[in-house]
Amino acid sequence: MTTITVVKKGVSVAIAADGLTTFGDVRLARAYKGEHQKILDIAGSKVGICGSSAHHLVLTSAFSKLEDIRFGSRMEVYETFRRLHPVLKEHAFLNPKEDDDDPYESSQITALIANASGIYGVYSYREVFEFDRFWGVGSGRNFALGAMHALYDSPLTAGEIAAAGVEAGIEFDTASGPPVVTHEISLEGQQT
Repeated sequence: MTTITVVKKGVSVAIAADGLTTFGDVRLARAYKGEHQKILDIAGSKVGICGSSAHHLVLTSAFSKLEDIRFGSRMEVYETFRRLHPVLKEHAFLNPKEDDDDPYESSQITALIANASGIYGVYSYREVFEFDRFWGVGSGRNFALGAMHALYDSPLTAGEIAAAGVEAGIEFDTASGPPVVTHEISLEGQQT
């Protein structure tokens, strides 16, 4: 699947992702594919996408049809993904069903967002969490969380900690692989 991390530390936030794509048991390393980043640049934010390999193109297209994209707070992220859901259903033919007893339709998306206002996580029912320190998603997340927890109080920067989390995912998770792509952003009102 993947390993994607976000870290907020000092005056900056960072997001990092691995570069491997998998199709079941088949691994498609970065050297074998063209344009495919797990981190999208959307409305001034870095958005790391995890799950189906179709998500990258689907979300790039769907966000281009959405007006007034905002990721500046937990509520803005929620409202943007709430408005994105019908676009995914209508234009990308999203299958919103997971289980019969689910309270809401699923958007089938797990994402981490980093921008000048902070770091956020979005899950399939449009649940949005704002994180104060760090978080990870994907099949390598447990390894990433352990590495970031161990390193957070060290002198390392947000970007270095995010990358170390992904590197731990790559080391131990069979569905994560190099290269590590990292983006670091200054928090609003802060200078690095």
